[in-house]
Amino acid sequence: MTVPSELKYAKSHEWAKVNGNVVTVGITEYAQTKLGDLVFAELPVLGEVVQAGDSCTTLESTKAASDVYSPVAGKVIAVNDNLVGSPELVNQAPYTDGWLFQVELSGELPEALLSAEAYQKLIDSEG
Repeated sequence: MTVPSELKYAKSHEWAKVNGNVVTVGITEYAQTKLGDLVFAELPVLGEVVQAGDSCTTLESTKAASDVYSPVAGKVIAVNDNLVGSPELVNQAPYTDGWLFQVELSGELPEALLSAEAYQKLIDSEG
């Protein structure tokens, strides 16, 4: 299971790529594996203000619908429109083409975000 070292991770299995005050968000390879084949992505609204831990996206798979939580607080400034017609991009490339949305940070990164090493320990413990 791939866990890129340059990313931060939420215990709810989202990843955060920080570039200045812009954070790109997606779900981890572990999460997309657990969800199964995605068939629909409901993305957040541009301009929506989210808090860390807020449910802001829903991904539907052949198994179930699952909420995705923002790992950071701020304003949604971009969404991956490619997922509307091709939600399977999340399964195929969760860390690149399958990103979900971008947030302009309104403060500091939450201390609760995990390093790659800590996230690997978390998923190892979940089996």
